[in-house]
This record gives sequence, structure tokens and C-alpha cells, in this order.
Amino acid sequence: MAALEGAVRDLPLSDPMAVRRAAVAVLSGAQTSGRAAIREGFEADPTRARRVTHSYAFLTDRLVQCAWMVATRLLHPCPNPTEGEHFAVLGVGGYGRGEMAPHSDVDLLFLTPWKVTPWVESVVETMLYILWDLKLKVGHATRSISDCMRYAADDYTIRTALLERRLICGDAGLGRKLGDKLWSDLFRKTVPDFIEAKLKERADRHHKQGGQRYILEPNVKEAKGGLRDLQTLYWIAKYRYRSHSAADLLKLGVFEAEEFEAFEAAERFLWCVRCHLHLATGRAADMLTFDMQVEVAERMGYRDSGGRRAVEHFMQAYFRHATRVGELTRILLVALEADNTKQEPGLLGLFKRRRKVREPYIERQGRLDVADEAAFLGTPLNLLGIFEEALRTGLLLHPHAMRLLAANRHLVDRDMREDPEAAKLFLGLLLKHGNPERALRRMNELEMLSAFIPEFAPIVAMMQFNLYHSYTVDEHIIQVISNLAQIERGELIESLPLCSDILAQGVNRRVLYVALLLHDIGKGRPEDHSVLGARIARTVAPRLGLKPKEVETVEWLVRHHLLMSDMAQKRDIADPRTVRGFAKAVKTRERLDLLTVVTVCDIRGVGPNIWNNWKAQMIRALHRATADALQNGLEDVNRDTREAKAKKLFREALPDWTEGARRAEIGRHYGPYWQGIPTAAQVRFAHLLKDLGGGEVRMELEADEDRDATRVIMACQDHPGIFARLAGALSLVGANIVDARTYTSKDGFATSVFWLQDGDGHPYEPSRLPRLRNMIEKTLRGEVVTRDALEGQEIKKRERRFEVPTNISFDNEGSEIYTIIEVDTRDRPGLLFDLTQTLAQSNVYIAQAVIATYGAQVVDTFYVKDLFGLKLWSKAKQDALDTKLRAAVSRAAERAGA
Repeated sequence: MAALEGAVRDLPLSDPMAVRRAAVAVLSGAQTSGRAAIREGFEADPTRARRVTHSYAFLTDRLVQCAWMVATRLLHPCPNPTEGEHFAVLGVGGYGRGEMAPHSDVDLLFLTPWKVTPWVESVVETMLYILWDLKLKVGHATRSISDCMRYAADDYTIRTALLERRLICGDAGLGRKLGDKLWSDLFRKTVPDFIEAKLKERADRHHKQGGQRYILEPNVKEAKGGLRDLQTLYWIAKYRYRSHSAADLLKLGVFEAEEFEAFEAAERFLWCVRCHLHLATGRAADMLTFDMQVEVAERMGYRDSGGRRAVEHFMQAYFRHATRVGELTRILLVALEADNTKQEPGLLGLFKRRRKVREPYIERQGRLDVADEAAFLGTPLNLLGIFEEALRTGLLLHPHAMRLLAANRHLVDRDMREDPEAAKLFLGLLLKHGNPERALRRMNELEMLSAFIPEFAPIVAMMQFNLYHSYTVDEHIIQVISNLAQIERGELIESLPLCSDILAQGVNRRVLYVALLLHDIGKGRPEDHSVLGARIARTVAPRLGLKPKEVETVEWLVRHHLLMSDMAQKRDIADPRTVRGFAKAVKTRERLDLLTVVTVCDIRGVGPNIWNNWKAQMIRALHRATADALQNGLEDVNRDTREAKAKKLFREALPDWTEGARRAEIGRHYGPYWQGIPTAAQVRFAHLLKDLGGGEVRMELEADEDRDATRVIMACQDHPGIFARLAGALSLVGANIVDARTYTSKDGFATSVFWLQDGDGHPYEPSRLPRLRNMIEKTLRGEVVTRDALEGQEIKKRERRFEVPTNISFDNEGSEIYTIIEVDTRDRPGLLFDLTQTLAQSNVYIAQAVIATYGAQVVDTFYVKDLFGLKLWSKAKQDALDTKLRAAVSRAAERAGA
């Protein structure tokens, strides 16, 4: 303030612009040094958020007050203001609460007793210009007390902002008068309305943000379990109880000491994250995008440990706090119901007759509660039994019961975990009521699941830092079990006919549910999670009451829960050796059926858009072929049998052709052609190849609805590198190649078939097919140089921090006539083109490419031969090709800006 007075003391007041410029210069310097000091302190102690938010608010207060002084004392002095010229400057909203992130808005209310006078108008205008010159984002309104009352009565957003008002400068009495009038004439009379409005606003916000607490890139402010949810609790409590801080909720008995500590811890953590986000991006950013997750984790001091990245430890802490925010919300809402200021939930009982509650339980406020604490705790099995009773009656748990469970988790000890009755109760939750996910989710939130199964604790709220998984590991497991329950309830018969049929015929449900519960329990450690999970299952499954043979099956399912998915998505299931190898692994039809259900539920539980017709078709085809092999004998699965069957189907599909024409068409192709592609594609190729000229290219693009993809089939004269050129053309139009095969006929023609999906995993819209065709034709004619055209196609900034190590393997046993090269690496624009071009330049013939994408990770599998039609047996050749392929991966990375 003294520096400001000194800077403007000698300036002529007749030049208001000079005064304003001088004031802004001084204030800008103070603002810069103040913000630098706050930032420096935060970097030194990166988890002290409250000090930081209050410091930014304090700094802003001083800037606003100085702007007020310049406007009222220097530029627009008014020694004897009239009553109408008394006015106050109030901070409202978050600024009014005294909490600001580095780039938060400054919300100001210029409060007047009555109509705005010209002098007040001039002062407000000058203040705003000064604050805008300081690059502050100012939200403002100039209103009288009666205006405030009228607008607040009609608009809940304005009412909420006024709930958090704070005098910054000006007439304090005016601010008090507004406060008294708000409380007496508005707030006190409209408590239920305000609460319902805030809860509706909260529900709408959650829906807009995706409806899930465990969303991949949460909005720290707006998402479920975020800062806005905590603020909603505070607004509701303040509106109802006239509390001045969250600590008042402890004094009022709404929260217990441990719950209030959780409130403060969540608030502190979320404000830390938000402040670091603002500082890292240099703007008001609240989206915790993938790249920012890594950045904020580093800023907050998280480090890699235990086989997991720092960002995964950070996001696990984030989701744990978000879960606690949800619990605190439920506790406050039930307290308000008991206070008769919020309506009790009536939907459960309105349309559905509930079962009578058994002792020692009671129904309170439409929820399940404990009638007698001593009687309840006297039988520790009740700590599990209450979840069974909640499923049986359809009631939600009362916060009193939830608190009782949380306070007595220690009663779930080793003796209880090894009690057969406890195991029976827990299996009943999974098997008896048809909606086990409800009990599991609530048990998990109350930490009862990890108390009963301690091996579950490490994966609670564990985030997997990749683009593939939409949920934390524990939530993924609950989603997977929910999928199984939906199949059992008959809700997915149309979309999952195979699994629905398997369950209808009867399987061991105990094995299936326990296997799904434990399938990812080994995640987050350096060891392969399937191997570790199987070892854990060997310990946990007997505790849950499974018999030795059931335990063996559960262990096998956990150990091999990715096997069917890998075979279906990374291998050619038309190759007899693939089917024979898979059949040898599963050994029995029972295991095949169980593994099929596990695989489908697992894939569907990864995220909302992961499962599609392509995956469904591949899983069904592998199940059908393996079931036949197990029934008829593995020796029946061979190339000669498949080739003969394919040729028979081809003949039947062309009844209008002469026998000579059919025989000629069959004779021009080698054996792998008949086993590798469906009859429908072979028929289309027969028409394309008919009278095909040497320099001619024929092509068809059509939807393959069975595989949820667009099929591109093309026939032309064979020449080296054609596969790479096609892959490049498709990369340029952003097509995702999910499967591709190419065969050379005996008379020198290439027949290629690609299955494509768009960026959303669906077939291309018919309107987009002409561009697709045009790009392929231009590339084949040499009008487009693929490598040049791919320049500038970069990975999105938010996705660059994903790390996927490159692994390359050579397998000469998985196919009878091809070497299988598997490249597991980070997906990038044009990667497939780089890899296939490298293979072509190395004189390696590609017969088939199978592409499996898991978010940012891609596994490209190539079935190849050398120049002489032989497998790549030489270790020296394999090593040389490995080096070249890794160089291609690096080139793609450099081009994509990774």
C-alpha cells in the first residue's frame, strides 16, 4: 500500500490514465512477486494446499483493496458521500470462501443500498479496468440489496454464490444488512428446496462427467468425488445449520472425528491436485488428463516403487479420496433426512414390496440399520450377514450401520476368515441374490472386502495407467462380476448367445464367481499378475470353502484367464495348429466353457466400448473350433481336412459357374488361401480375378456385419511390398486394421483382404468409403508417397506419457508353414506401415497380419516366410530382423513426436 501511494503521490490527478498506469505497474510487480513467493513455497512443500489457496485469496484481497483505494481516494474522491453512495465490495463464490487456485476467477459483488449512482458506477468501472489490466479474470455484478434478494430467490447458482459472501472493502454495515436479510427472508424458509436443488445439480453434473467415480481422466473440480462434491456438502450444511466451516459439522454431530479427518484429507488432497494443475498448465485447468497425471504425481513427490509407476500410486490415492467423498455425502444426506429437511428415498418401496427385516436389524429412514449394537457385534458373522440382509431386502445400508462396520473391522480376524460359516455367507452374497455387485461394491467402499480377503487390499482403487482400462482394478473386478450376473439373469441372451447358452446348460457357479473375483488380484506387482494371482487363488479359494478340485480349476482359470483372449485376438484361429495348441491347453470341454465365460466377462468389464462384434465373432469361432477338436480328436484338426471342406463350400457357393471354371479357380490357389479366409471372401475374389488384366486393380469395400468391420478385398498383379503400401494407404485415412491377409496365386496375382474399423471401433459409414477407396488407388498408383504423407501425424499431447516397452518374438512352433513374428509396442500413427515396409525390404513375405490394440499398446502379429517360402529358422536372421524392426518402431516414435 505504501509503495502504491508513493508511486502515484506526485502524479497529476487530472491525468487519470497516468494514475491508473502507475497503479497497475506497482500492483503488477506486487502480484508477480507475491505469486512467485506462493509458488516457491508450494514447490518446497507440495502437499500444503490450504496455505496456498488462502495465500492466493489474501493476495487477491490486497489487489482489490488497492484498486478500491485508487478509485475512491485518488480518481473519484467523495469526501461526503450520501447514503446512496455508500457501497461495499464483496467476494462471492470460491473467492468469497477465501479459497483460490492459481488461476481461479475473482467473483465480485458491488453491493449498493439502492439504485446505483453515477459515482458508484465510475468507481466500479475504474476498479474493473485496474483488475483487468492485472490480467485477473473478474466475474462481477453491481446490485442493490433488493436486487440480490430477488435474483437469489429465482436462481440457485446466485443464491449459492451469496451463501459464501465475504467483505473485501467498503461499507461493512451494508454487507451485514444483506446477510441478515438473506438468512431471515430467504435461507431460513427454503432449506428443503435448496437441498433438493443442490442434489439435482450434483446428479446432473455427475451424469455430464460420465457418472463414474473411477473415470480415466477425471475433472478434479466437477467429477464424482471431486471438489465440487465437497463444496456441495459445505453449502448444504451452511444453509441448513448456518455453520461457518466444515469443522462445525463435527460439533453438530453430523460427522464423527474420523469422518471429519477424511473430509479434510480429501479436501486438502484435491486442492493440491488442482493447484498443481493450474501451475503446470499456466491456466485454469481442472481436467486431470493423462499427461497431467504424470506431471502432478511428480510435483506431489510420488515415486516409482513396487513395480508400479509413480502416477499409478498417485491416482490410487486420488480414487481413494474420491470414494471417501461419496461416503461423506451419504452420511450428511441421511443426517438431513433425520432432521426432516430432505425427503427420504421412496422409490425402492414405492413400486416394490420389500421383505420384512430380520433381527438384529431394523429399517430406519428407508435403510437397513442395526437395532442393538451389542447384539449385532456379539456375533462377528453379522459383519458379513448385514450385506446379505441388504441384498435380501433390497435396502441400502444406513450410515449408522456403515459407521459401526467401519469402527469394528478389526473383528474380521483370522479366525473369522477361516470360519466355514463366514465362507458360506460370503459365497451366498455372490451366488444367491442375482446382484452380487451391489454387496461387493459397498463392502469394498467400507474396506470390509479387503478385511475378509486381505489379498484384495493392494488392488483397491489401483489405477492402471493405460488407455485400455476404464476402471480401477477393484472396480473392474466388480464390473466383471456384474456382467456374469447379467448373463445369469437372462439380460444378454441376444448380445451374448454363446455365454448365455453355456450358463443355461449348467456350470460350476462357485468356481466361476470365485475365479472372476480373483482373476486380477495379482496386479500391481513386478511379477506376472496371472502367475501371482494363481498362487493367491490357491490360498484364498480353500478359505472360501471350495473343494480341492474346484480350487484347482479356479487356479487354472486365474493363471490362464488371458489365454483365450490372446489366441482369439493375436493368432490366426483358422490355422489348425492354433486350435490344436489351445485345445491341448484347456484339455476339457468344462474348462473351455468356463474360460469362455471368464474371457467374455473380463473383456466387457474393461470399459464401456471395448466389447464388439469383432471380438465376439473371434471368441465364438475359437470356442466352436476347439469344442469340435476336443470332441472329435485333435488329429481331425489338420490342413488337409480344412482345405477339402473349404473347397467344397466354395463349389456350393458358385452354382452358376461351370465345373471347369470352378476347377480352374480352385487350382490357381495354394492351400493356405482356402484355410485362411471365409467362403464369402473367396467368392468375391473369384469374381475379381475373372479376366483380370496385368496392370489392373480391382477392389470392393463392404460392411462385414458379423465382424463389426469394413472388409476391403483387392486383387491385382503381385509385386514386392504390396502389403506395406496398402497398410500405408489405410494409415493415411486413419483406419484401424484389425486383421489382414494376402495370398499369391500360382499365376502371379495377389489377393488381399483387410478388415478395418474407424477410430470408434465400428465399420466405416458408407459415405466415407469413397475417400477410403480413392486413397488406396492413389497409393497403389504411386501418386501418394506414404512416408511423406505420414509426416506430421503425431500422438495427442495428453497420450504421450504412456510408456509401453517394445518386445519382439519369433515363433516357429505356432504355425505349420509360417514363422510368427509378434511385435508388442506403443501404438503410433503409421506404425504398421513402418513394420510391413521393413519386412518387405528384408525380403520377408507377409501372408497375414493380426492386429490387437489395447489402448496405447498394440500387438502386431505377422505370419511370414522368407524369399524361398521357408520359415525363418536362422537365429542370425531373426536377430538382424529384430534390430531392423526396433529401428522401425523408433522411426515411428520420432515421427509421432513420442
